[in-house]
Parts: sequence; structure tokens; C-alpha cells
Amino acid sequence: MEISREQVLHIARLARLRLGEDEVAGFQKDLNSILGYVDKLRELDTTGVEPTTHAVPIDGVLREDVADQRLSPDAILGNAPQKQEGYFRVPKVVED
Repeated sequence: MEISREQVLHIARLARLRLGEDEVAGFQKDLNSILGYVDKLRELDTTGVEPTTHAVPIDGVLREDVADQRLSPDAILGNAPQKQEGYFRVPKVVED
């Protein structure tokens, strides 16, 4: 499958990109190269190959979600430049 100039312009319009003529030609060449590589991959016999999400197995990359020490409200507000009634006091940012 070949990507036409019009298809590149359509994709650019969907992505809200303004492309110059040299960029259109460059993207057309790049996209055609990518699709050519995908066509080569389609020729591979993948019968019996399980679908994967990663090229190598990864296990245990995330720590257990365990609650540990909680800070007291006084400790949390200890470094606050301004506080009021147990809350951080910040400048007003919304106009009435």
C-alpha cells in the first residue's frame, strides 16, 4: 500500500499540522517506508506464537501498594508558609 500526497495532507489536517511541500514529501516517503516494513512483518509465520505486550517478560517491576506511616495534619502543615483552620492558605485565584 502506498500513501499518497493527499493522504499525507489529510493526516496532517486531522493532526492540525501545517506542512510545507518538502515536509509533505518527507512524510510521504517515511510513511511508505514504515508501511513497507509492516508488510514484511506480515509475511512472517506466527502460528503458535502467543501475543505479547512486551518483547521480554517483566515481572515484579511495581512495588506492593501497602500503606505505611501516615503523617499527622500538624506534620503536613509544618512547612506551610500560611495555614488556616487546619488547611493550607493560598492566594485567591478566581475573581468574583
